[in-house]
Amino acid sequence: MKRLIYSLVLLLPLCLRAQETHHEIGLGLGVANYYGDLQPKFFASDGYRPMATAVYKFFMSPRIGLRTGVSVCQLTAADSLGRIPINQKRNLSFTTNVFEFHGAVEFNFLPIDVLHRKVTPYIFGGIGVFYFNPFAEDVAGNKHFLRPLSTEGQGLPMYPDRKKYSLVNMSFPFGGGFKFFIGKTLMVTPELGLRYTNTDYMDDVSKSYVNMDTLRQYKGQLATAMSFRGNEKADWDGNNPNYGYQRGDSKANDWYWFGNITVTVYFRSFGNARPYTKTRCPGFYYR
Repeated sequence: MKRLIYSLVLLLPLCLRAQETHHEIGLGLGVANYYGDLQPKFFASDGYRPMATAVYKFFMSPRIGLRTGVSVCQLTAADSLGRIPINQKRNLSFTTNVFEFHGAVEFNFLPIDVLHRKVTPYIFGGIGVFYFNPFAEDVAGNKHFLRPLSTEGQGLPMYPDRKKYSLVNMSFPFGGGFKFFIGKTLMVTPELGLRYTNTDYMDDVSKSYVNMDTLRQYKGQLATAMSFRGNEKADWDGNNPNYGYQRGDSKANDWYWFGNITVTVYFRSFGNARPYTKTRCPGFYYR
């Protein structure tokens, strides 16, 4: 028994190396899309825009790690592209650039490493912060940022329950993908990541219409023109929406999502690109 205990003590450092940390640093490209009042389908047939990301991951073991990343993309949608008649009459549209920073926990289902596991599925979940600023073009093609126009009466004294929405908000990213080793230092990672946000104004649409005369008095003709755009359509019936008529769904916040492929470099430690090697505890027999 003493020989067995002594042998285990000597082999303990070798076994601990199986938990050696590693780093992954990479860049990715893909597509982004949005889900909200102007796009009621998660995976729509239109509205896709390019996105780019840079990511750093620190793994405490081959299975569990922490990740941070920065991403940039553009989101867009238009009622005219949908199939809901009442939304087509509303005829709104928006575009916004999005800049995101996130941190998350990542879990590999298989203990991937250079010498043994070459492929693994994984999942992640965390928290992020992002900046957006919705805009739209008028009938003449001129670009207008929508937040200063208070299209739903945000910030007007007669609508105290409608505050100016913030352009910096929180997101809650989660998703998953697969990792594939290419050689000994590169890893290819297809990933799908969803982002639930704490705002319903990524598209500048959330609640109901306000009184158009009041909006015009405080914000000008442009604000009323961008609040309701059904009068731009050839089949407009000549009626503007009444005060309080539903403009959006305030019960559900907006989402956006990324589908991308990332290529990362696999490091044992910073400044050392040698492949991470998982050391197995050697077997032995006690007699």
